[in-house]
Amino acid sequence: MSHHRLTETDTLLAQVDTDRGQPISQLLIEGGQVSPRSMVGALAESARVGVPVGRVIEAEALATREAILDAQARHYGALILRRAETPPDPGLHDVLTPEFCLQHSVLPWMRLGDTLLLATARPDHYAELLTLLPPAIGPVTMAVTLEADIHQEIAERYGAALARSAETWVPSEQSCRDLNRTTPLTRRMGLLAAVLCVSALALAPSLFFAMALVLALGSLLLAQMMKVAALLASRRQAKPDLSGLHARPPEVSILVPLYREEDIAQTLVRRLARLTYPKSRLDVVLVLEALDDTTRETLARTQLPPWMRVITVPPGEIMTKPRALNYAFHFTRGEIVGIYDAEDAPAPDQIERVVAHFTRAPPEVGCVQGILDFYNPRANWLSRCFAVEYASWFRVLLPGLARLGLAVPLGGTTVFFRRNAIEAVHGWDAHNVTEDADLGIRLARHGFRTELVATVTREEANNRIWPWIKQRSRWLKGYALTWWVHSRRPLKLFHDLGPRRFIGMQALFLTTILQFALAPVLWSFWLVLAGLPHPLDPWLTRDVVKYLTAVFLSAEAVSILVGLAAVARSPHRMLFPWVPTLFAYFPLGTFAMYKALWETVTRPFYWDKTEHGHSAPDSPGADLPED
Repeated sequence: MSHHRLTETDTLLAQVDTDRGQPISQLLIEGGQVSPRSMVGALAESARVGVPVGRVIEAEALATREAILDAQARHYGALILRRAETPPDPGLHDVLTPEFCLQHSVLPWMRLGDTLLLATARPDHYAELLTLLPPAIGPVTMAVTLEADIHQEIAERYGAALARSAETWVPSEQSCRDLNRTTPLTRRMGLLAAVLCVSALALAPSLFFAMALVLALGSLLLAQMMKVAALLASRRQAKPDLSGLHARPPEVSILVPLYREEDIAQTLVRRLARLTYPKSRLDVVLVLEALDDTTRETLARTQLPPWMRVITVPPGEIMTKPRALNYAFHFTRGEIVGIYDAEDAPAPDQIERVVAHFTRAPPEVGCVQGILDFYNPRANWLSRCFAVEYASWFRVLLPGLARLGLAVPLGGTTVFFRRNAIEAVHGWDAHNVTEDADLGIRLARHGFRTELVATVTREEANNRIWPWIKQRSRWLKGYALTWWVHSRRPLKLFHDLGPRRFIGMQALFLTTILQFALAPVLWSFWLVLAGLPHPLDPWLTRDVVKYLTAVFLSAEAVSILVGLAAVARSPHRMLFPWVPTLFAYFPLGTFAMYKALWETVTRPFYWDKTEHGHSAPDSPGADLPED
């Protein structure tokens, strides 16, 4: 060790005070950082939620992190280490893995002779940490530091490797990333399929339409059967009973991926500040891309509360939301991990409801999905129809699928996981543009269940035609990729899911894809009603036309029934008259479907970001969800 380093060490050792063992609360009061009255409240909260009083003081912004760090050092008789003043020794990078350091908020900092100076941001857990260290590490002594310094050092040392790992965390057999290697072949197959379809349409139009009609009618009937089954199985969700929620709530980490957000930061902080979950048990992580200067500059102008922090994802081969989530997940510490989008406005007691649900649920319930709704449903006709569709999906269909014991394709926000469930399935597929739906299937394949909880998050309805089509095309492309990934080994999928879930998964994904793709075949029967010739005229007897008319009308009736039931379970009763107009709304999905099919062949991993901030809430306070 150099003489310079010895001098630094002597200086650090001089920081050790004679206050060892004195309560941190007393040290902060004596130092004038916290008033006695505020400390009484902090101590009561510390006892209630079961966390060190320093965590409560920091979360409630009663004192600065530096003041708390100084009090911890004096209480434990430990050195204070700051990365800017005394950089960690890079030669110790192989003493502990970065995963271990992130999990336990610890970092091998330097050696003092044979003794390793081990810096921790959780000194209250140091005794437990000692039992987990490898025996070969030798003698250690504790120092204290800021968690931000540990994270910054690990990001600097291992960020590139962690980012590469985030791209391939999901095993290749359950990821769509090998489309990169098969894209030329996929293009040729897609082109061949298109040529065959056009040739069949030109050479044998009747046969082509007959085969397409069979597929279209089959998917239509199966989709309506699933809707009816889900409607019968679903019921209005009861609010979770919070009375039995244990006094020591678990820590909850919330990941909020951000990208090119110019004006959302202050609104996001204000909305998340409404959450009533103890802030000392809440860890909100804003996830930024390294190349996203727009959001970084926005956040630089925003004062973040102590329970909110920023993680920056290093650049890589791809730049997607699931890759960012995989990277940031390792920097979280919560037993429960949730996802919000930048424009979300969750119900204030949402975390309590989620925790209560997990507390009472068996261990195989690895995921809880909340209800998504919109705060601008009356912006125009498109937003009204979108709100009806969301109500149908989150208030009828998903609860019905869950109660039927089927695999649940997740929404991308207001979704919460047990930490061990995310670790078991290796996070999100970094290449899938609907990583949420894919994750729902992989959770089911690993034996986990997803349940719905009656808590609402509101967001902005996409109410402009072209942005709506772009957003829907990404969802449909992701559905196609997810179906392909999990169905390319059908026997393995059948073994993992079992008969019921296998059939349900195939029915849900195939009917969604086929209905939108083959909708023009069904539209063609408007020619018959208009008295124009149709390729199937030889087979269109009066009885056949009656049968087809009955099928089409019954399908519309089922859609209207589900829409009415969903609206009845939502706060948007004014949308009842708009439910029948969905017949003109869903054809937009067909245009999105063909865009999705084209991108599946040409740009399978392209992420068409949805732009938000174009529509204000319908009324003052409308971004507050209903209880």
